[in-house]
Amino acid sequence: MQTDVLIVGGGAAGFFTAITIAAQSNLKVVVVERGKEVLTKVKVSGGGRCNVTHAEFIPKELVKYYPRGEKELRGPFHSFMSGDIMAWFDERGVVLKIEDDGRVFPESDSSQTIIDCFLNEAKIHDVTVLKGHSVTSIKPTQNLFEVVAGSTVIKAKNIVVATGSNPKVWNLLADLGHTIVQPVPSLFTFNCKHKAIKHLPGVSAMVSLKIKNTKLESEGPLLITHWGFSGPAILKLSAWGARILHELEYRFTLQVNWLQNITYEEAVAELIKTKETEPKKLVVNTRKYYLPKRLWEMLVESAQLNDTKWADVSKKQIHHLATVLVSQEFAINGKSTFKEEFVTAGGVALKEIDFRTFESKIVSGLYLAGEVLNIDAITGGFNFQNAWTGGYLAAKAILTK
Repeated sequence: MQTDVLIVGGGAAGFFTAITIAAQSNLKVVVVERGKEVLTKVKVSGGGRCNVTHAEFIPKELVKYYPRGEKELRGPFHSFMSGDIMAWFDERGVVLKIEDDGRVFPESDSSQTIIDCFLNEAKIHDVTVLKGHSVTSIKPTQNLFEVVAGSTVIKAKNIVVATGSNPKVWNLLADLGHTIVQPVPSLFTFNCKHKAIKHLPGVSAMVSLKIKNTKLESEGPLLITHWGFSGPAILKLSAWGARILHELEYRFTLQVNWLQNITYEEAVAELIKTKETEPKKLVVNTRKYYLPKRLWEMLVESAQLNDTKWADVSKKQIHHLATVLVSQEFAINGKSTFKEEFVTAGGVALKEIDFRTFESKIVSGLYLAGEVLNIDAITGGFNFQNAWTGGYLAAKAILTK
C-alpha cells in the first residue's frame, strides 16, 4: 500500500490531523490503529463526556497548565488553541458548552458526539482507517517511509505519529535517533490510611498543600476519598511533582493547610479571639472558617479538644489547634490512577522537535503530535488541546510542502 500521509495512532490527535489534511487537499491519508477500536481515550475522557478543551483564550495563560511543554507550546498556541478547536467543532454541528470551572464539553454530555463527528468527517473526506494494525517497523528511505503495520507494508511520503504514551512506538522512534525521556505517572491521587480521615470520604475543602522537604506546593479544592486524597489541588501536585514523587517511590509527607491562605499567626489570633467571645461553648461546636462540620470535628479531635470548652483551652492547646489547622501532616503511601484517565510525564525529548511545524529535527517528514511527546498537563481539557494544536500545525506543514 502507498499513501501520501500515514497517521500512526487512531486517537484524538491522529484523527484530527488526518481530517485536517484530507479536508484541504487531494492527498491520500491512511490512519493505522493497533486496537480493535479507534478513539478509545476520547470515549472515557471526562467521565465519558469528553473534556474537549479549556476555556482559556490567552496563550501565555494557557501554557501555565503544562508542567512539561509550557515554553514550547507558547508559540503554537498563538497559531491554534482553545477558541480555534471550539470553532472547528461548531462548524461541524457539534454544540459545545463551557462549565463554571472552564472545562468545555459537548452539550450532549456524551463523548460519542465527538467520536461520531470524527468518524463522519473521516468518511466524508475518504480517510482510510485500518484497525488492528500495530506498527512494528518504521524505515526512512530516500523519498519515502516504509512502515510495517500488522501484515501490511505501507509506503508513505510523510508520517504523523500520534500514539500517545506507547513504549513500543517510543522504541521505534529511539531507533530513528530520537531521545526518549523515560515515562512516569503524572496525573494521580494520593493513598493515605491516616485514621483521622477514615470516616470523611466525600468531604472537600479549599486548601493549600506542600510536600514536606521539597519545593512542591499547590492550592485549590481537595477531596477526601475512601483511599486518601484527590481533587484539583492533589492532581496539580502529582503533575508538577511527577518525577520527584516517582523518585520518592510515592512515599512522602503531605502538609495540608485547611485554611488555604491563612497563616499560623492569623489562626492563633482568631482562636484567641474565639476563646474570649465564646468561653462557655465547646470547641467542637464552634465551627470556624466555614469548614465542613465533619472536617472541623476531625481537626478538633486531632488537637485533643473534643470535650473541651473554650474557657478551658490553654495557650499551648490554642497553638496546637492552629498547627493542626494550617499544617496537618499525613503520610502518603502510594498512588491511584485518576478515574479512567492515565497521563504520563515522558516521551520524545522536546529539543528534538520544531514546534513551528511539530516536525522531527532528526528525521525529515516525520511529525509527532500529542502525548507521544514529553508534554503533559493537569486535568481540565489541556492534554486534548495539546493534541489539537500539534495535529493542526503538523497538518498545515504537510499541506504547504
